[in-house]
Amino acid sequence: MLEGIEAGTRAAELLAKGAPLQATLDVADPREWLALDAGVREIAWYRPQLLPEWEHSHPLPTDLTQLDESRLALALCHRDGRIRQEALVQSVRYPGLLPLVVIRCADWAAPVRELAQDLLRAALDVGSALELAPLILRVGHRGRGAVGLDLLGRTLRRASHGQLAVLFSAPDRTVRRFAYRLAVEGRLLPPAELARVAAQDQDTVVQDLCATAALAACADLAARGDAEAYESVLAPLLSARNPRTRSAGVTALRRAGHSQQAERFLGDRSGVVRACARYVVRQRGDDPVAWYRERCMAWVDTELPPGAVIGLAECGTRADAALLLPLLMHPVTGVRARAVAGLRALDCGDMERLRPLLDDTAAAVVRETAVSLLPHAKELPADWLLERTDRERPRHVRVGAFRLLDARGGIVALRAAVGLLEDPDVKLRAWAAQSVQRWHPSPDGRRGDPEVGELLDRCRHLFSDYVLRRRKWEAGVGS
Repeated sequence: MLEGIEAGTRAAELLAKGAPLQATLDVADPREWLALDAGVREIAWYRPQLLPEWEHSHPLPTDLTQLDESRLALALCHRDGRIRQEALVQSVRYPGLLPLVVIRCADWAAPVRELAQDLLRAALDVGSALELAPLILRVGHRGRGAVGLDLLGRTLRRASHGQLAVLFSAPDRTVRRFAYRLAVEGRLLPPAELARVAAQDQDTVVQDLCATAALAACADLAARGDAEAYESVLAPLLSARNPRTRSAGVTALRRAGHSQQAERFLGDRSGVVRACARYVVRQRGDDPVAWYRERCMAWVDTELPPGAVIGLAECGTRADAALLLPLLMHPVTGVRARAVAGLRALDCGDMERLRPLLDDTAAAVVRETAVSLLPHAKELPADWLLERTDRERPRHVRVGAFRLLDARGGIVALRAAVGLLEDPDVKLRAWAAQSVQRWHPSPDGRRGDPEVGELLDRCRHLFSDYVLRRRKWEAGVGS
């Protein structure tokens, strides 16, 4: 917001000197109008000499009829409500000032606010509503901005699909959400297009809104027996990158009578999609656990989807750990990582089997291994872990080993953290510094250990003198 105010003050200074409004602001950008409004008040309070004489004269002028567009824009942002109110009356001479009328619709002064709302109500049509929608939506989130939102909604409900489509591709996600809500309420989009939007839009709110509307429309298609149209809706949903959208499509397979297609989603990379696929498969009368077991038994298969491995853990039993153990050596990184996660989910993680995976070439495998070994951090050999924090080791190995050492606590954690303060990786150095700063002696640690004092002295730049003395006192070492 500070950058906006500074930009607004610069714009206000230019307008005060008579610069044209179009050359001073990007009139299509709502942020610039809001910045101007804030910038004029900033100048009026702290640098009034930069504004025209009438801006800070006493008594206040009552005749603003001679002001041009640029100076009338300043008057619409004036700190005195009487000036703003009179400027609103004069603003009808300049349609380009309508964005400032929108801002005044949320004004704190009731007479100003009510007059601005009347002017906006008279001026707003579908064309101007499309142009002003980004600004109205921003102002609408203010405490007194609800009237503007209501006016925008009522106006745009009269818009056609083609007119409203301008807002569907707006860079502002708030605008897209508003436009798609209106389109869904007015049933302006066919189910297939709603499904396509749900699959392609980057905003999760738009995805959910359109996917829900598409599936609701599917019920009518199914009732009419329009199988082809139903397929045109399901295909985009099932191929969507977003898991929530895919899961909606998978759930709809049952209603479409295509439950058998849900099987191929049992090994999906997303947990929510796998869960929906299992539901559809069970409703059909099949057992998803058998499907998972069949695929995990063929552990040499390089085409084994990683989702099938973790899927077995999600719905299997502890006895299925025997199928996951061989997968710890699978050539595919994702399979090894999901096998580690699956054993953890089944509470069958064997520390001795998992330890070698802390040296795995894949960061995902080491990350899952470190998480699985955290409950056993104190049982792991300290020297073995410290060796893996050496700068010659790959970064992901150093990170995994340090995570376990940090969880272990005590002097071993301090030793590892101090050693990593000069690590070549910036993030790991920062993590090590944080670990040192929050370090405290373990209750069961040996008091008076001189190594603790030496280690703390090596990183005294991370503490104030008081905190350093406090840490040493807790550890029973001299200052």
